Amino acid sequence: MKANELPIINFLQSPNVQFVIPVYQRNYDWSNNECKELLNDIIAVETENRGTHFIGSIVFIHEGAYSTSEVKELVIIDGQQRLTTINIIYVALYRFAKENNMQQEAAMLHNMFLVNQYVQEESSKLKLKQTDANSLAFKAIMHGTENEFNLYSNVIENFNYFKDIINKENFNTVLNGLKRLIFVEISLERGKDDPQRIFESLNSTGLDLSQSDLIRNYILMDLDPKNQNKVFEQIWNPIEENARNITKQKSLVSDYIRDYLTLRNKKIPNKNKVYIEFKKLYTNKDEEYHQELENMKSLSTHYKKFINPTTVQETNIRRELEYISRLEINVAYPFLLQVFEDAENGLVSEEDVVKILKLIQTYTWRRFIVGLPTNALNKIFMALYAEVDTEDYFESVALALIKKRGSSKFPTNEELKSALKDKDVYNIQSKNRNYMFELLENFNNREYVDTSNENITIEHIFPQKPNNDWNNAISQEDFFQFKERYLNTIANLTLSGNNGALSNKTFIDKKIMNNENGEQGYIFSRLWLNDYLKNIDNWEISNHNERFYLIYDRFLKIWEYPNVKLPELENGQEQNIFNAESPTYKKLEYFIFENTKVEEEFVSQMYVYVIQKLFEKNPQLLLEVKDYFKLSRNSEEFRSPQELDNGYYLESNLASSQKFNILKKLLTLFELEDELTIKYADSDDVKTPNRFTVRKEYWKQLLPQLENTTLFSNVCATKDHWLNSGAGISGLAYTFVITGKYVRLELSISSSSKQQNKKYFKKLLANKEAIENTFGAKLEWEELANFKMSRIKYQLDDVNLFDKNDWVKMNEFLIEYLPKFEEALKPAIKILK
Repeated sequence: MKANELPIINFLQSPNVQFVIPVYQRNYDWSNNECKELLNDIIAVETENRGTHFIGSIVFIHEGAYSTSEVKELVIIDGQQRLTTINIIYVALYRFAKENNMQQEAAMLHNMFLVNQYVQEESSKLKLKQTDANSLAFKAIMHGTENEFNLYSNVIENFNYFKDIINKENFNTVLNGLKRLIFVEISLERGKDDPQRIFESLNSTGLDLSQSDLIRNYILMDLDPKNQNKVFEQIWNPIEENARNITKQKSLVSDYIRDYLTLRNKKIPNKNKVYIEFKKLYTNKDEEYHQELENMKSLSTHYKKFINPTTVQETNIRRELEYISRLEINVAYPFLLQVFEDAENGLVSEEDVVKILKLIQTYTWRRFIVGLPTNALNKIFMALYAEVDTEDYFESVALALIKKRGSSKFPTNEELKSALKDKDVYNIQSKNRNYMFELLENFNNREYVDTSNENITIEHIFPQKPNNDWNNAISQEDFFQFKERYLNTIANLTLSGNNGALSNKTFIDKKIMNNENGEQGYIFSRLWLNDYLKNIDNWEISNHNERFYLIYDRFLKIWEYPNVKLPELENGQEQNIFNAESPTYKKLEYFIFENTKVEEEFVSQMYVYVIQKLFEKNPQLLLEVKDYFKLSRNSEEFRSPQELDNGYYLESNLASSQKFNILKKLLTLFELEDELTIKYADSDDVKTPNRFTVRKEYWKQLLPQLENTTLFSNVCATKDHWLNSGAGISGLAYTFVITGKYVRLELSISSSSKQQNKKYFKKLLANKEAIENTFGAKLEWEELANFKMSRIKYQLDDVNLFDKNDWVKMNEFLIEYLPKFEEALKPAIKILK
């Protein structure tokens, strides 16, 4: 690395040099504000005769072997915003000189700062080489065709800003001010310097980089130009396109990667640490890393649907995604990424996807009405996919949600009724209010009513400012109840196209109003919300209550409580440690601490994990605890010392209940009472085990019996109805499937690319005869053209996982045919590599 301080004009007027803005750099984002500040500095340094003005550093890599024969390419690592802006100023000066017959100045600016005058190759002519739209915009301002450029571009916006300011009076001031700008030139050498590390450590004076900018640079920066362009076009650019909100024209790549990492790691990264978490995971850029990038690109197609529901073709799914988007239930996106991926692989039907989207709305909307905290939702959806059973997809999701307790619970009908009757639903966010009235009005309607129509407004039946006639129309008790308790509640609100006309009049006046045959009254309304009002003559509390139950009944049909039965003998439910039963004689399935899910069986390990995390947060606070907890560097002070990562010891010879009590006290001390959730494992003494227990028991007894193969040797028993063992190529796996109807052996072809999966399948199919001859039987070949995955399978029907009498037959099938299956497919798979 070499660093030199020099004037910017010396850098820009170097002959036969091209400043290349690489594909991994973020877009040119400077607005008029940053341009104004820079131009003011340029003018001030000249008019005030200050000598020089420092503009920061420009870091570049000289590509050497990758340069063309005509020019030297300097790939800009940092400083592209300033460098691009200064070039735009030079273009504005050049255009001014050219358009005002200053031919000598125009030629000088053009040939010294903007182009390589004697270079023959057109692509090497411009000194500033940008990518995509910025490149086209820069050429437009060079050629004077910016008015014909149809896309929005900061390049053109900022050029027009400079063009409006530069005139005959300040032309030379700006030109001479540019000569006074100095910067630090930092030159790196590929293979010797680490551009990514240098880039991160620079104290740039430009705009803050987003998390996605840093990740993009990390992925692309250490590649040579050819591979940079390849990875950018094939991986990163599709992610950027998919993670862009089309309506707002806003990039949500940082949000997408955060959701992707949440799904992958069962841990929610801090918004400002997404890059750090990404970098931790992928320190080695090996084959697994590149497969991860492919997977990230693949799942981004689903994210596009979430943030741009109008792009979804399926009407039912599009409608529900639009509702989720309007309600901003973004916390569900990590969970939905995998649901939509499963749908693409044929594991869940379109009908069930729609039901799941409705369930998410019901769960979050009921919680909103009841007033439960929203901060619990991110942890709930982070861990929800672990509860999915692909054999009973929707039911398993619904069951997982209705089993929630405490601040995570799914409000029941009774809880909903109690809250809804008194809840102020008028003074809530308009997005929530409009959502509620739209669904209430349009439920089972033959003709859709656009409740967002500006002519339809929310009307108070008993007005906010009732006129004096209301005192005579209803009792004083009812008047008081409406005024003080029910004014803004759901039963006192309706929709009207004549809100201004109905105003503060009495109920009967509102009902029959027909001024100038305008049919303003309720009696003329075609809205469902006004049907009941047509048939009454006064608005009293008894009518209010009757109307409430009509709306409440409709409410339950729209936001329906799941019709699934809780297993009677199932013990495992997520619960906050403060609400949990005694841990004595119990094991854990997992725990969640501060947005991180940890699968751990023993309370003792959870105890150490949480204390370690508390120490990292505030060691002084933890060490000052004396009366119920002790840490020391001297292990001899404990009967059974347990060492933490930081060299301190704690006492491990404590009953599980004691450890629970200590954790509760420590969590209270650290104000983290809501941050530790546990789930107990199912008890061994359950007489009627659930499906998860049966599956795990089956796998445990099967795996040690496998012979004549190394497949599944490093695989552990799980609660799922399938087990995978890698086939030597990313995306290909040997799979066992067990159900209440059959047992199956299959080669699953499920990489992140549908095109690649079909290609693999067809290549294997070309060897069908040889494969089946070696195997000794006919196999089922399923391309599954409408789905992403494909498979080759061999199946035994009429066996039942839940009948232990069938286990011997199932075992014999898998033990006998797995080695044959592997032997038959292995040569063909080897060719795929």
